Amino acid sequence: MINSEYKYSDITEKIIGCAMEVHRALGNGFQEVIYQRALAIEMEMRGLNFSREHEMNIFYKEHKIGNRRVDFFVEEKIMVELKAVVKLEDVHLAQAINYLEAYGLEIGLLINFGNTSLQFKRVMKPKNNHSQSFNQFNQS
Repeated sequence: MINSEYKYSDITEKIIGCAMEVHRALGNGFQEVIYQRALAIEMEMRGLNFSREHEMNIFYKEHKIGNRRVDFFVEEKIMVELKAVVKLEDVHLAQAINYLEAYGLEIGLLINFGNTSLQFKRVMKPKNNHSQSFNQFNQS
């Protein structure tokens, strides 16, 4: 399921496995915070280190202009952003990519519990600041 050539694929595979278990147990239709709480329990049970609603500062030209809370910061390497929407849109991907850039991270996951099937996308920091590309590696 996970391409082992991707950076941190072992960790992303565990996170996705946790999300699949949560979606299997709860299905769709709940608010995002319900999935966030359940995913925290599942990741803790599987031994993943994480911080929930990890607050990080946003800078513009070395000036702090605000902050944002990412849903999860896992193993100090991977940003995980959760959604509970019927369909992931380009704006959700752009948001996840912006978080990677703002936090100086390379890899993130965008996970959507709002569909009848769990949706997830691996998001990678763009090679340059003007492109917003993403790598969808699975959608079940």
